Amino acid sequence: MNIWTTLLLQPLANGIIAFYKLTGGNMGLAILGFSLFLRVLLNPLTKPYMQSMKKMREIAPQIEKLKKRHGKDKVKFAQAQADLYKQKGINPGAGCIPYLLQIAVLIAFFSVFTKTLAPDGDPTQRFNELLYPVMKFAGGESLNTQFLYLDITKPDVFNIAGFPFPLPGPLLLLAAFVQFLSAKITAPYEKIQEQVAKKTPQAADDIQTAMQKSMVFTFPIMTLLIGVRFPSGLAIYWLTFSLTQAYQQYRSQGWGGLTPWLKRLGLLKAESMS
Repeated sequence: MNIWTTLLLQPLANGIIAFYKLTGGNMGLAILGFSLFLRVLLNPLTKPYMQSMKKMREIAPQIEKLKKRHGKDKVKFAQAQADLYKQKGINPGAGCIPYLLQIAVLIAFFSVFTKTLAPDGDPTQRFNELLYPVMKFAGGESLNTQFLYLDITKPDVFNIAGFPFPLPGPLLLLAAFVQFLSAKITAPYEKIQEQVAKKTPQAADDIQTAMQKSMVFTFPIMTLLIGVRFPSGLAIYWLTFSLTQAYQQYRSQGWGGLTPWLKRLGLLKAESMS
């Protein structure tokens, strides 16, 4: 086995099966429980990143003043920005490694699900190829892949007669919606960046701001496009990941860009902070 399999695929596969056995043989609950366990495990590592983003949002007006003061002199602006970050105790790179680790875990989950839960094979045998000896299924044991209305080995989709392609199911739609809400929470910070970019001559600022705005829709769309083709076990992980990420962002930044919506719906008092 290669390093990727040894360090990530095997631990993830064994973790899922450990939760599968703890939940009495429910694969959906196993994926959900193990996903929550991983998020709790990684949360202390991602907290510095959230705190740094909050501080950067608070000093955005000061960054705008620095850009206006130094104009096209990128060197002086970069030095002034670095000094301001140091003064405020901000580390822009804080938490990057844990976030990269989360991306690696997502890719590894994707690999585990495609290797073990593909609809054209025996998931029990495929899991056994990744499991440690103590965790392996005995001969004759069969993996239960049913969860709610889902077969974990198949995509969460609806096939409508006469329709040219499958439509995403409730779980996928919910995961995409939660990702959209999570992105909207960060909207005030992006709006400030957009205002700063418009007042500065650097084209890179406009490109960066445009990319950040597009992510509000890009990630949910990617979730739907990928989810309709792969086992719904991945959708369960994606939904759990998105919900916990949205909650973490709320704890760090408040409701952010969702505040106007919540006020219109009467779910948030006018004096509440975003």
